[in-house]
This record gives sequence, C-alpha cells and structure tokens, in this order.
Amino acid sequence: MIRPRNVIDHQELTLTTPAAWPANQERLSRNLVLLLAIGTGVGVSNVYYIQPILGLVQQNFDVPPTLIGWAPTMAQIGYATGMLLLAPLGDMLNRRSLIVGKGTLLVLALLAALFAPNFATLLVTNALIGLLSSVGQDFIPVAAQLASDTNRGRVVGSVTTGLLTGILLSRTLGGLIAEHYGWRAIYAVAAGLQALIVLAVWRLLPALPANTSGRYADLMASLVKLWLKHAPLRRSVFTQGLLAMSLGAFWSTLALVLAAPPFFQGPGVAGAYGVAGAAGALAAPLFGRLIDRAGPVPAIRVGCLLVIVAFGGMWIFSNSMVSLAIGAVLFDLGVMAGIVSHQTIVNTLDPVARSRLNGILITGAMFGVAIGAEVGNLAWLHAGWAGICTVGLVAGCGAMALTRRTMSVVAPN
Repeated sequence: MIRPRNVIDHQELTLTTPAAWPANQERLSRNLVLLLAIGTGVGVSNVYYIQPILGLVQQNFDVPPTLIGWAPTMAQIGYATGMLLLAPLGDMLNRRSLIVGKGTLLVLALLAALFAPNFATLLVTNALIGLLSSVGQDFIPVAAQLASDTNRGRVVGSVTTGLLTGILLSRTLGGLIAEHYGWRAIYAVAAGLQALIVLAVWRLLPALPANTSGRYADLMASLVKLWLKHAPLRRSVFTQGLLAMSLGAFWSTLALVLAAPPFFQGPGVAGAYGVAGAAGALAAPLFGRLIDRAGPVPAIRVGCLLVIVAFGGMWIFSNSMVSLAIGAVLFDLGVMAGIVSHQTIVNTLDPVARSRLNGILITGAMFGVAIGAEVGNLAWLHAGWAGICTVGLVAGCGAMALTRRTMSVVAPN
C-alpha cells in the first residue's frame, strides 16, 4: 500500500489524502465563511459567560472570595481538556456530524447550569460547558481545509475574528443580561443561541469526509508523534500559552476589580468592557493578510509588544476606567495577532492532521488561560491591581523572548 506523503506512521491509522477532498473554492463561499465565524464565536463564548457574573454568583451562593475564582478556572480546564480529547475527532469523523453532536450536548450542559442548585453543581456544569465548547474550535480546521494556500491566512483570520468576538462580546452579553434578569438568564440565552447554530450547521454545512480511519487510541497516540515531529508546533503552543495567560489574568478578575474601590461598578459595566476588547478582534483579517505576505513571525512580535504596552499602561494609570478600556483593546489585539499567526503555522504543518494540530495548540492556549485565571485571582487577593498587571507583563515578555526561537523554525510564506 502506498501511503500519502504527510502520513502519520501508525499502523492502524489510515489517512485520506488532501487530493481526495472536494475542490476548495467551490465550497468556500462568503456565506459559509460567515457561518464558520459565527459558529466558532457562539460555541467558544459559552466558556466565558461566567466571568462578568462572578459577583452575583458569589452573593447568590455565599461563596468565599478564595473559591469564587474556581468557576472560570473549571470552565477553562474543561475547555482545554475538550481540545485535547475531543477536537482530534475532527480528523476521524465527519466534521458536520461531530459539530452537531457536540453542539447538542452543549445545549444540555447550558440548561444544567441554568438550574444549578448550588455552587458545587455550577462548578461541575461549567467544566462540562468548557469541555463541549471545544465545538467552537471545530470550525477552524474546516476553514483551513477549504481555503486555498494563497488565502488561508485571510480565511483563518476571518473565522478567528468570530472566535475572539464571541469570547469578548459574551462578557458584554452576560453582564447586561445578568444585571437586568439575574445570572441564570444568560444560560437560557446561551442554550438558545447554541441550538440555533446546531440547526444551521445541520442544514448548511457540507458533509466533510474524515481524514483518517482507525481507532481512537491510535488517533490520540498520534498527538505525541505530531508534538515531537514539529518544532513550530511546540513553539506556537508555548508562546500562545503565555499570551493567553495575560488574557486569563485580566478577564477572569475584571468583574472583581470593577466591583471594588475606586470603581464600585456592577456586572453590566464589567461586561461592557468586552465591546472594547472586541474592537481588537476585528483586526484579525488584517493580521491574516500580513501573514500571507510576510509570514507569521512579524505579527507574533507585534502581538507580544501590544500585550506588554497594554499592561504597562494599565499599571501606570491604575485608577482610570479609560485606561482599562484602552488596555483591553491593545492586549486583546495582541493576543489575536498571536492566535491567528500560530493557527496559520500549525495548519500548514500537516494537511491531514489539522484538527489534531489545532487541538494541541488551543489546548496549550486554554491551559494558559486557566493558569492565568487562577494566578490572576491570587495576584488580586494578595497584591491588588499591580499584581494582575505584573502577571500580564511577565507573560508578554516571556512570549516575546520565545519569538527569537520561533524565527529559527518558521520561515515566511
């Protein structure tokens, strides 16, 4: 048997060559790109509804300050686990069926959170929501598969705009709904939105053939081989993980920061900061075009610099809500530059393993967010706002340092 050139050498794992897939441009219309962008945004947003409502949840269940931070952390851990264990299934199963199945289970998890009787149950449901919200990332390998080599950066950037916009506006939506209707109402809205996406995918997304056939155990074992084989993958995971730490440290504590002196603001204001952050997400297609022309490393370095400048500025002007808004725009823009660049890198390493490669990347990023959320909460308790900014600065500087090694393993397109 002659194997495809990009085969992963597992005896029980059979791969389908990219040439067997239908023509790219015939299937990648603007409407389909829009569906992919909205689908990834709605799916991933479910992880983040908990963040602007932490204050209300804490009051409702009388949760100690040392424990409340576990709610967003459990969601992030669940999400990272989903990316590691469930996202690789996109290379083995029909992606449309996978998205519909995971999306349906996600609707049920959101309804369980809606009726959670205590904080412990809410922690469990948030872990399940995070696990199943990995469905949002299943749309990105679809976009990369259907895009041509010449516009893959732009297409991935457009879909990633939906992802980051969903993450950021979920905080706005969650905060506003919680302020007027209580924190439980957001889970009812989220379940409805996710159900609509499931229906749209079932009706509109073309059936996409599996890239591999074989056992799940062999598919998971191939993750180790991919990790060891591709140095750009390892660099991307560590660099994006550090950038994601800054994201987790800021957004998981913002509601608590704004509720404390000197701001004394409620969840609606905390959620409104998502609008500021969403402005940065809109720049994703611009970074995609830069990547298509000059390669990903310049965009990554710009992203790291933006994160450093943002947290430095917010530390200096610590009593200004305007400073927080500007900082949110800048560092979200920086994280966006990193994720678009790193997804472009990993999606070109092995066309038949895109779901697994993207899963490894996002697993690392989400563990970064989870670590950032917990470290940020501890920094807030022990060092206040200066502690949170320190976490962001250290993460941004660490990511910038890693780009020196990235330059040696990634060349421009």
